[in-house]
Amino acid sequence: MLMAHPAVLEELLRRYEELRTRHGEAAARQLEDVSYTLCVSTGTRDIAAALTVARDQLRRSAPRRDDVVSA
Repeated sequence: MLMAHPAVLEELLRRYEELRTRHGEAAARQLEDVSYTLCVSTGTRDIAAALTVARDQLRRSAPRRDDVVSA
């Protein structure tokens, strides 16, 4: 399965959280668009699953402490 780049997922999650706090028709349309994109990007069919998968993928892609080389 293809996976979205972590930076893309981070931006989608940021936009989703931002739009959830807004009101109005334009914000609702944008939230719907971001929700759809999250679902497509994570291979899911509903936003709850998409959020879970996106956050899990970001956790797995984050460098572990033992992977970080200090100078």
